[in-house]
Amino acid sequence: MSQPSAMKPDYRNWVSPRLLYVAGAGSVVFAGLSFLVPWFAILAVICGASCAYFAYARYQFSSRGGDLQPKVQALLLDGFEWDGEGKAIDIGCGSGALSITMAIKYPDAQVTGVDFWGGSWEYSKDVCDCNAEIEGVGDRVAFQQGTASSLPFDDGSFDAAVSNLTFHEVRDVKDKRLLIKEALRVVKKGGAFAFQDLFLWKQVYGDVDDLLAAIRSWGVERVEFIDTSSSPFIPRALKLPFMLGTIGVLRGTK
Repeated sequence: MSQPSAMKPDYRNWVSPRLLYVAGAGSVVFAGLSFLVPWFAILAVICGASCAYFAYARYQFSSRGGDLQPKVQALLLDGFEWDGEGKAIDIGCGSGALSITMAIKYPDAQVTGVDFWGGSWEYSKDVCDCNAEIEGVGDRVAFQQGTASSLPFDDGSFDAAVSNLTFHEVRDVKDKRLLIKEALRVVKKGGAFAFQDLFLWKQVYGDVDDLLAAIRSWGVERVEFIDTSSSPFIPRALKLPFMLGTIGVLRGTK
């Protein structure tokens, strides 16, 4: 299936426009209130700086700016040890970028993308389906709604599993390690996995060595951690803990 020349996939942006709207609106409101109560000016400056930061981040992630999204995504698949035979799952597929990349890279694979597609994001199943058709892999990629905290699949349903910057966003599970365990549940014994998230953010995941020990205690055959936060293409301004400053990849064999 060839890609229509007049159409391009739209993978949207990892920085939600809501962040800009909220910070910008807060800056305007507090600036107005500062005429009544001067110390509100401090909050106006903070909100204004936040709006400027998120606007910068959104530009860097966009294809017209730094085009960071595919570069960060590539860190996940670099060294991924899977032969591409069978079925793969992309947990938290968003706009379908990673699912589609998997289908393109592994022409014999069937890929399932799962996402909750909450209202905070510009993503949806329709966006994913459209992107897959444009990229010519619509017959080998399927998308469905689901949550990473309780995947709608039986144990061992997939030969491989991937996830990119999703687990820390799941709100209904406090212990994010349980999301890794749930992701591994649907992988066959001997299957491959690669998950990228804010694994170096100790407030979220604790110590990396403890995290690896926990994963091994679940009977996983092999797991290793790769620090991707130091990748040279990541701008210094985006190396904050909640952005790309604490990212890393967990990969291995179940």
